[in-house]
Amino acid sequence: MSSLVPEMSEEAHKARVRIGTHNGTFHCDEVLACFLLRQLPEYKDAEIVRSRDSSLLAECDVVVDVGGEYNPSVQRYDHHQRSFVESFNSLCSEKPWVTKLSSAGLIYLHFGRRVLAELTQLKQEDTQLEVLYGKMYENFVEEVDAVDNGISQRDGEARYSITTTLSARVGALNPHWNNKNQDTEEGFRKAMALVGAEFQDRLKYYMNAWLPARDIVQQAVQSRYQVDPSGEIVSLAQGGCPWKEHLFALEKEMKVDVPIKFLMYPDQNGHWRVQCVPAGPNTFQNRLSLLEEWQGVRDDALSKLSGIPDCIFVHASGFIGGNKTQDGALEMAKRTLQMAPKPLQTNKNL
Repeated sequence: MSSLVPEMSEEAHKARVRIGTHNGTFHCDEVLACFLLRQLPEYKDAEIVRSRDSSLLAECDVVVDVGGEYNPSVQRYDHHQRSFVESFNSLCSEKPWVTKLSSAGLIYLHFGRRVLAELTQLKQEDTQLEVLYGKMYENFVEEVDAVDNGISQRDGEARYSITTTLSARVGALNPHWNNKNQDTEEGFRKAMALVGAEFQDRLKYYMNAWLPARDIVQQAVQSRYQVDPSGEIVSLAQGGCPWKEHLFALEKEMKVDVPIKFLMYPDQNGHWRVQCVPAGPNTFQNRLSLLEEWQGVRDDALSKLSGIPDCIFVHASGFIGGNKTQDGALEMAKRTLQMAPKPLQTNKNL
């Protein structure tokens, strides 16, 4: 058996809470699982017992990534057994993720909300906590699950190698194969510090920057009919706010029936931008581009061509334009909507 705590009396050792995981080469999933557990009050000072000895693991309060058993009722969270095929979606049907879970994903699924509540001081019933819970899985933990389970990100041979992922950096902390000293305890400690720091940094970003941006976009979507009766133009109160991901998510959540085409916001110079909403999160195609005859034209020439004062530019691809005033930017969006082809109306009486 190896342990990440100094020697102690037999009585204290028996009383101490223990987290069990396997010894030898360590991986990102059990390192992250151990870090997450240690954020909870009951495991804060837990001894981490790294062993494959079943008798020693049986004495542990919780066991991750070893033991051949997934049974939350007895705090056993392994995923290596042949019978294990669980994903977030299979265990929690309202969530969409179908990547097979590793020990990291299992611990996050069962304890993640409590971990986030401890780290953010949000209440577990707070809707923001639930948003963070999904975001941290989708953009942090799921990658660890997929890498550990050998799930390729895409079909076909990759054009280049990515060697700087969190899982790769954790793996690099193991002793080299030809190192005479194969003790993994120091590396495991370093790995847990590395993984913990990155998890907390990512959570701080989502808490302090990503969520406030979501609130701004949500307020803008809610007030879109005050900007234009079409409901297809949204105006943000401040620029620099990351909006695309939030807009797509909020359109679904708020059941927006007419897709939003344009988003306006002030730039760093106090002027206004009007930007087209993409057709999807991973495409450069727009739902509706600014008028073709404006594309690549600037300043007075654009104002004369469009009949809209104070124009600054329209990008050559038509995805964004600028005007010195909010009213001017709004007029550029409205004019484009007015000139857009109207969908064919179906005569229901035929």
